[in-house]
Amino acid sequence: MERLSINGAWRASQIGSGLRIPAQVPGCIHTDLIAAGKIPDPYYRDNELKLQWIGEVDWLYSRSFSVPAGLPKHDVVLLRCEGLDTFATIRINGNEVARTDNMFRTWEFDVKALLKRGQNTIEVQFDSTIPYIKQKEAAFHLPGWNAPHEIAGRAWVRKEPCNYGWDWGPVLITCGIWRSIEFIAYDNARLTGIRILQDHSNSGQVILDVSPEIQADQPEALTTRIQASLNGKVVAETTGSPNGMIAIDAPRLWWPNNLGEQPLYDVTVQLLDAAGKVIDTTSRRIGLRTLALDRHPDQWGESFQFVVNGAPFFAKGGNWIPADTFANAVSDERYRDLLMSVKNANMNMLRVWGGGIYEQDVFYGLCDELGICIWHDFMFACSTYPGFDQQFLDNVRAEAVDNVRRLRHHPSIALWCGNNEMEQGLVGPAWTERTMSWDDYGKLFDQLLPEVTRELDPQRSYWPSSPHTPVDNRADFNNPNSGDAHLWDVWHGRKPFEWYRTCTHRFNSEFGFQSFPEPRTVRGYAEPEDRNVTTYVMELHQRSGIGNAVIMHYMLDWFRLPSSFDMTLHLSQMLQGMAMKYAVEHWRRAMPRGMGTLYWQINDCWPVASWSSIDYHGRWKALHYMAKQFYAPVLVSALEDAATGRLEIHLTNDALQSTAGEVSWRLTNVQGKTLAHAKAPATVAASTSALVAVAEFGEYIGKHTARELLVWLEYRSKGKLISTNFATFARPKHLNLVDPQIETQVESLAKNEYAVTLTAARPALWAWLELEGIDALFSDNYVHLSRQNAVRVIATTAKPITLKQFNKALRINSLINTY
Repeated sequence: MERLSINGAWRASQIGSGLRIPAQVPGCIHTDLIAAGKIPDPYYRDNELKLQWIGEVDWLYSRSFSVPAGLPKHDVVLLRCEGLDTFATIRINGNEVARTDNMFRTWEFDVKALLKRGQNTIEVQFDSTIPYIKQKEAAFHLPGWNAPHEIAGRAWVRKEPCNYGWDWGPVLITCGIWRSIEFIAYDNARLTGIRILQDHSNSGQVILDVSPEIQADQPEALTTRIQASLNGKVVAETTGSPNGMIAIDAPRLWWPNNLGEQPLYDVTVQLLDAAGKVIDTTSRRIGLRTLALDRHPDQWGESFQFVVNGAPFFAKGGNWIPADTFANAVSDERYRDLLMSVKNANMNMLRVWGGGIYEQDVFYGLCDELGICIWHDFMFACSTYPGFDQQFLDNVRAEAVDNVRRLRHHPSIALWCGNNEMEQGLVGPAWTERTMSWDDYGKLFDQLLPEVTRELDPQRSYWPSSPHTPVDNRADFNNPNSGDAHLWDVWHGRKPFEWYRTCTHRFNSEFGFQSFPEPRTVRGYAEPEDRNVTTYVMELHQRSGIGNAVIMHYMLDWFRLPSSFDMTLHLSQMLQGMAMKYAVEHWRRAMPRGMGTLYWQINDCWPVASWSSIDYHGRWKALHYMAKQFYAPVLVSALEDAATGRLEIHLTNDALQSTAGEVSWRLTNVQGKTLAHAKAPATVAASTSALVAVAEFGEYIGKHTARELLVWLEYRSKGKLISTNFATFARPKHLNLVDPQIETQVESLAKNEYAVTLTAARPALWAWLELEGIDALFSDNYVHLSRQNAVRVIATTAKPITLKQFNKALRINSLINTY
């Protein structure tokens, strides 16, 4: 086996123009044009609109390369292209090799006859997808949900859907060699993959059924050596026929975040010829676990819960979109930072949403390491698709085969899902201006995709759509008694946050609320004259047509009118966090009826107002800090009744063992004076939630009015503070807050780590820290300070700074400062 990579330096040119620039592979035309200084930052102000021409013209990538003398002597020489975006024509030494039409496939072509010793040339021409889309749409319209700025008909092309715009993303239509490209030369045989099945039926042992996938002229003459190792130590091996069974004794099981450890075993397969010589080697890193979607009849209808190693668990997390419009711009370090932020917010599941991409290998490897389970959509979203077109179906089948084979060994992947939201009104009895037929829909999502997953990944669950109702009426897509739900009555439906508390759905795979990014992010794309939420630039960086108006509508329902543009941005984040807190705490209290919440959305692909909890630059919004609290393994929460002053105190325990301790509650006025204080023992079994105490504050509401009262909750176990929470009987805008007089004490812990202790003479709500001009991640933020407690926050700066610099940059604000 011999490999020759042709990643690295290429040339790109616009066909029919004199524009020629250096290019990088993997990459895309936009990042190449930026690096060459030919276009401005697409994310700044309205530059996106000035760059639409890039996706409307054709581009040529080319380079020369030297073929070593030994390469053409092999029996087979393949050109392997792991990602071509999208309509590509490949030529080697002027000879056409192939034409491709799917961004998501891995392409291999036998090119031995086209190569020569010494210098060779390769060209990859990328044709714009726009003419094809217009031609196909003119012949047959594919109904879909398209905002005014989005390009209709994108579903005709197997390319990243959100490249053509979304209600949080720009229209920047990419092209290029977006993943690795290389030559592979071999004789007689090679390994093309491994399927690994696990048998956990024997106590104290896991049996691995390892099936290497071999491409060979005479496979019967080949044998394999299969090894499993943990931390570099071989724990099981076998040699013999290509398929092998190996037993791992005393297996260390893989668990989701906060439920256990994530040990990873390396399974290595060596392909041997008749003489025992190693022909090829490949390996996969796996986790030993069972992980499946459990659906069974119960008292509420049909369950929808994930079960790992026999234990049902509550799925906590959010929806993941591409981390950049330009996939090559996301470094391994950036993936790690984002996924560490997911882990550190106590999440255990992400949904890889169907309007983006099948992610890079590093993404899945990190999820394996961090214990982040993945609900994985195939790349279909918010549109109808030509299920009547056999060529399209064949293309999709090859795409699904490529990606299932590439990803199936990852322990983090919990579920394959056919599509996003197609059953939410895009499918009907026949093709119409708004729907596709159930018959053509079924060819893709009830037949083709589950056939692929059953054949290639039989131990993983498949789900046809999100949302989907599997019982009774499939068209009743958000039925609360079975399946998963996308709940948008808050936001799109303008329902109050309290509406979430009426929901009894089994698994909430989408729901969300928007906010603006923080002032530093906005200053990166908006000039001073743009900094009003109604300006052209601010509305351009808001792709939900109703977005800014809805934020302000809800903001005035809950908070006082903010005093400045910057405070409007911060207040929108508190509002967003409050919305998600209402939803998640309610659904966690309702377990086991509901067993999962994945809010929309975790991240951004450009700097924009959106539903994200982490902005484009990786900066945590208030929601992400709040998620760290409301997704904590053990959570104390409250249900308040403003009319009676009754407060129910609930304790939710996601751990696999029971928790026992003491809940306490303190009622204060807005000056911080304690009016009532009590505590009660609390014991909650594993994976359950319980009402553990009730406090009656009706007499105080009569004496002081609800606008004067604040309730502080704590749960302690074995002397350790486990969870805190906060409740009021009035909306924050009506609270008669006074200056809290926050004081800070700063201690240097390391070159880029500082401890900040916050105290307040009077209650401070949503107190937040920021460092002027300096990026930092805080262990906690947007905290509530009472007169009785101090809060210690660890600040980790992106770059080392001195204690003097830290103190100079430190800013502390709270709710009262917003108005």
